[in-house]
Amino acid sequence: MADPLSEMVELLQPEGLRAKVVSGAGRWRVEREDYGQPFYCAMLEGSALLEVQGHAPITLRTGDFVLIPAAFGFTMSDMAGDQDDDVDPLTVTMLPGETRHGNPEGIVNARLLVGHFGFASPDSALLIRLLPQLVHLRNERRLTTLVQLVTEEALADRPVRGSILARLLEVMLLEALRSVAGEAAPLGVLRGLGDPRLSSTLRLLHAEPTKDWTVDEMAREAALSRSVFFDRFRRTIGVSPREYLIIWRMSLAKHLLMRRGDLGLQEVAERVGYRSASAFSTAFSRFVGMAPSAYAENATHRMSLAAVSDFGTV
Repeated sequence: MADPLSEMVELLQPEGLRAKVVSGAGRWRVEREDYGQPFYCAMLEGSALLEVQGHAPITLRTGDFVLIPAAFGFTMSDMAGDQDDDVDPLTVTMLPGETRHGNPEGIVNARLLVGHFGFASPDSALLIRLLPQLVHLRNERRLTTLVQLVTEEALADRPVRGSILARLLEVMLLEALRSVAGEAAPLGVLRGLGDPRLSSTLRLLHAEPTKDWTVDEMAREAALSRSVFFDRFRRTIGVSPREYLIIWRMSLAKHLLMRRGDLGLQEVAERVGYRSASAFSTAFSRFVGMAPSAYAENATHRMSLAAVSDFGTV
């Protein structure tokens, strides 16, 4: 049966990693204004305070991992710095092997691995809305190991570096996301996959996106009444069953349109559950805001605009 989480990460196409080792000493503070790009960090030692827009402050300690699929603004600062330190907390110093924040000669109170990357898909927001806005995990040794591998590969100049990084990023994302799947997961597909009744339906929708699904059929697969299923699906995942199916179909359609090669519009339509090119064009135009042909023609341009920019110093 289909694996919704793997398919989503595959369509997102993580790439363009900028990774580094970061340390903080004395009083230090990092202020970032990003543009919806993914960010992650793994605490190697010490502690820090992370403040993300729209979320309660988080105390990070050794062994913690944080993933923000779409970061727009956050700050990170010390928790144990010398309050009498006269060094500007925004000071940044490049030291051998790491970037130091705060006092370049002070005692380190935090050391972490951080990374910024991008999603090659120019319409990643469509899928990101189904993922948690913030993932915070404690003592996940597998993730720390993966982050170390990612960082080492990013800092090395070795053959096929880009391909290996892309695969390592996929594995890291999958490991982080599946670690929070379940009833305690934030609103979205991860919580849905942790619901025994809804997970079977989600897997079927991904396995057979071309099927003419009705809510009644989805409810039967979940062994629930139509009304109970509809309400449970919307409360758990954040969108209605039909809206979820449309989001997934349109995500597949965009992927095919950008890479369709010899595929005609009729074949693209059939692969995402539409019997005719005209019906697909109407649905696609209504959902995306432009015709499939226009979307395909502009795909290369949009992908270049979505390339990862220079993030500067973390």
